[in-house]
Amino acid sequence: MVASSFACLDSSWRGHGIGAVDGEERIGGCLADLWREIQGCNNWEGLLEPSLHPLLQREAVRYGRFVAACYDAFDLDPGSKHFLRCKYGKKVMFSRVGLEDCGYEVTKYVYATAPRVQLPIQGAGQVPRERWVGYVAEVTSDRDSEILGRRDLLVVFRGAVTHHEWMSSLMMNSLTVTNLDPHDARPEVKVESGFLGMYTSPECNDRFGIGSCRDQLLSEVSRLLKKYKDEEVSITLVGHSMGSSLALLLAYDIAELRMNAIHHANNQRKNNQEDALIPITVFSFGGPRVGNGGFKDRCEELGIKVLRIVNPNDLITRLPGVFFNEGFRPWSNGSCYAHLGVELTLESINMRSPSCAHDINNYISILNNQAECNPWRVENMKWGVDLSRINLHVETEELVQYAHNFRDFLWRGLQKGNCEFSGETRE
Repeated sequence: MVASSFACLDSSWRGHGIGAVDGEERIGGCLADLWREIQGCNNWEGLLEPSLHPLLQREAVRYGRFVAACYDAFDLDPGSKHFLRCKYGKKVMFSRVGLEDCGYEVTKYVYATAPRVQLPIQGAGQVPRERWVGYVAEVTSDRDSEILGRRDLLVVFRGAVTHHEWMSSLMMNSLTVTNLDPHDARPEVKVESGFLGMYTSPECNDRFGIGSCRDQLLSEVSRLLKKYKDEEVSITLVGHSMGSSLALLLAYDIAELRMNAIHHANNQRKNNQEDALIPITVFSFGGPRVGNGGFKDRCEELGIKVLRIVNPNDLITRLPGVFFNEGFRPWSNGSCYAHLGVELTLESINMRSPSCAHDINNYISILNNQAECNPWRVENMKWGVDLSRINLHVETEELVQYAHNFRDFLWRGLQKGNCEFSGETRE
């Protein structure tokens, strides 16, 4: 369970709000002074090599735990009144998952509609497609804001958990124009249609009466930006797996609509210079490709900063576009999927289970230098491929065989007659 992972939080974090530690100078400076660099203002130059900067490491772990909390709070019990929703109310969610001293408060729960996938099992069509995918939170106390150096607005998304989400994630292979800005279609900017459908589908209104995932997010982000219009603010979007795609789409949407533009005079706007921009940073854990080269280029033009935290054994980070991606010339820009941002590659560990390589707790564990105590490693599972050998130069036949094995693993679960994974099984 995720909650147990919070028991090993560094004692300097717990009881001190947002991780204020004694002698912060010993780990490379104070977060309040370096937060822009930690959020990627210089594309993390000098913070990743030759070794990961301790402040960046600590922040990545902290944001990773916010994602882990999302998994722990997700209710997968079909008999529960909270099925496919959060188990807890907004005011108590953090305390129930072990993050009572995190310094943030949840302001809104976010729901999305899973893409339509035909599953050949009894009762599959009876499972609601609308489900809880994450939350919005804010730093509420002035003291914690002082520690961070700004007022951080946080949006967190979980990854795929149910069979519908897993299968839809693996079957995505179609790029489409975003059309998020009604005044500028930008036909060269394309994203995966399945991810875009989750982000924009209005079907959540049928069950929850709250509009599309996009509508929920933009209205809440807009409200919080107005609330803190006279303060220094950052927008931090965090996601794991499928959740990383939603985080990237939201980042692009906010920036394209210029919601992060600072218009009032107290925020460094001088003469006829362009409006200052509130920084938007995405921390992506094990995220797939989301769009094409045009999407990548536009995100860079808009100043969106993306840190892709990648386990080299994690197959999901190579999807979609296993073969036709940013390395495929000369048509890579418009017709192929492309990763964006700066990659932080974690230390490779020999894992024989796809779920181990992709699990958010493993990402946190490796970042926390606790990989040698990894409790999720599975030694006796036979997948036909040693995942430690899968790297950027993997042979095509081997990668295809691994994908087939992973697909068969999911399919065997479906044949058991369960529409959803149990609460103990997830990425």
